[in-house]
Amino acid sequence: MGTAERRETPGDGGTAHPAARPGPGAPEHGIPADGRGGAGRAAERAGVTGGADGAEAWRQPACRPLWVEEPARRHRLPDPVRTAAVRAVLVIAVTLVQAVVAFLCTLAGSWAAFPMVISSVVSTVVATWGVLDVWVTRQVWNQRHGVVSTPSSTARALRRERRRARRRARADERAKERTRRQGGAGQLSHP
Repeated sequence: MGTAERRETPGDGGTAHPAARPGPGAPEHGIPADGRGGAGRAAERAGVTGGADGAEAWRQPACRPLWVEEPARRHRLPDPVRTAAVRAVLVIAVTLVQAVVAFLCTLAGSWAAFPMVISSVVSTVVATWGVLDVWVTRQVWNQRHGVVSTPSSTARALRRERRRARRRARADERAKERTRRQGGAGQLSHP
């Protein structure tokens, strides 16, 4: 029957009541407690592993997850850029609706055709501004927060070389200053 509890048919005792359920660890429906049925044991004895009719078919987990989380292919947009993008999409959607309404009003010869055409032209300008706003917001965010540079980048290697040169120059300058302050006491011979 496939249910957790078996019921007797009304013809046997008159009323349907649950039959005795097996205890934990006891075989249910002819399947042993280790989870392998007759086909699984026969396949094991024959040396077959895996496959649809092998022992692996009987060892599937009872509760499989509904979905498997996969890592995102792209990073999420920064919040200001995402806000500007949502705003631009909404303005573009309204503009398209206005353009369709203006077109239909023009075909119908309605008095609302002229105001709708004017408003759809204005909405087109606003939609263009919205798209430019997304682009500018993205550029500003990238400029403020920077692009993550890798350790092998050329710019970082050049900065490292410049830092080393500055440190060497400072160390040389300090050594000369020390020599001047000591008044030539560290020199072996005077010129």
